[in-house]
Amino acid sequence: MPAPQNTVRRSLLIASAVLLSTALTAPVALAAPKPSTSPSATPPAKMSSVGGARLGQPGTQVNLASGVPVLPKDVSARSWIVADAESGDVLAAHNAHWRLAPASTLKMLFADTLLPKWPKTTQHTVQPSDLAGIGSGSSMVGIKENETYTVHDLWLGVFLQSGNDAVRVLSAMNDGVEKTVREMNEHAEELQALDTYVVSPDGYDAEEQVSSAYDLTLIARSGLQKKDFREYSSTVTAKFPGGTKKNKKGKKVRGSFEIRNTNRLLAGDVDVPVYQGIAGVKNGNTTNAGATFTGVAERDGKVLLVTVMNPQKDESNEVYKETARLFDWGFKAAGKVEPVGELVPPKSAAQTGARPGPSASPGEAGGAGAGATGPAGAGSKAVASAATGSGTDGMGVALGITGGVLVLLAGGAFLVNRRWPLPDLVRRRSRP
Repeated sequence: MPAPQNTVRRSLLIASAVLLSTALTAPVALAAPKPSTSPSATPPAKMSSVGGARLGQPGTQVNLASGVPVLPKDVSARSWIVADAESGDVLAAHNAHWRLAPASTLKMLFADTLLPKWPKTTQHTVQPSDLAGIGSGSSMVGIKENETYTVHDLWLGVFLQSGNDAVRVLSAMNDGVEKTVREMNEHAEELQALDTYVVSPDGYDAEEQVSSAYDLTLIARSGLQKKDFREYSSTVTAKFPGGTKKNKKGKKVRGSFEIRNTNRLLAGDVDVPVYQGIAGVKNGNTTNAGATFTGVAERDGKVLLVTVMNPQKDESNEVYKETARLFDWGFKAAGKVEPVGELVPPKSAAQTGARPGPSASPGEAGGAGAGATGPAGAGSKAVASAATGSGTDGMGVALGITGGVLVLLAGGAFLVNRRWPLPDLVRRRSRP
């Protein structure tokens, strides 16, 4: 597209986002139609238009043209999105604003909301009340009552094992689940993630709890501005504290056990190779949601975000396979396909002209890596591996994102530089 037309297109998208921001004081429940929870349900005829009118239309949205690769045909997800993590361009989408159960991908919002609260070295002794209310069948990291854990330990439990017990302990430290849920909903509104409504902070199935592929991608993009978020979401394995026991000499000792990231594109599985350039972020699976996943990957200097919600194929690891196909398409299409919308900036950035510095990493509790001896702290291995499906070298790729949305005010209009700077983009490490 010629430069003048491209400028007009982006101006219209930005103007649309600004107009929508004036309605953000309305209750979150009014931001979009009621959620769909039935597996056989069809998307609403009209959905939210945050990010562009086409993103509110049902079905697949993509601008195919000469030189643009055809989308993969074997993607069965009810909703998905492929976006440029830096510019915010949405390259293609399918029912992007369909409000669906999010499962544990909602933990990205939990982390983005609470990570700034405590330094990594903060310690907490778990009380029985901290673990109250955990849903039956929840994923757990193995937290024990009356044992002491660092905040670093707890976040490893959230990101690697999707531990609902770790979420509940951190919520207790935040003065309870009710306050945590309220803050998560407020943060979602700030991010303009208006399809999202939180009931349970861990993503466990709850009536009216919903998000969308668009919102989960917005949330991931916000979280990746935080150094701690990036490091935890790219950690493959770590040591987690066990229970205290007496040894043969009667002395109390506390061992540890290994935990491994359940993100199969990051850690691999028998039928899913580690995806080249993967660097996080979060997976989920519940009865109502089915399988959900948001991933970020880098290749040849291009960083993409892909969210996939509820594949209809009943095959092992299907959510990761479909995500990989969409990543492959996105890297081939980037720079060739005309976007169908954009990831909007946070509400405060659009309204106040906030300009985080290029070295800022909002929400890094206790500074960069406080109390850590490595990228994700002592005893952990942070790596986003770049091993290809053909089994090439074992080098890893981890993503480093700093900075934020740059906003200028001129003549009463918002001029948004939507590109988020990415210095120190690639850090290569050996795989564990």
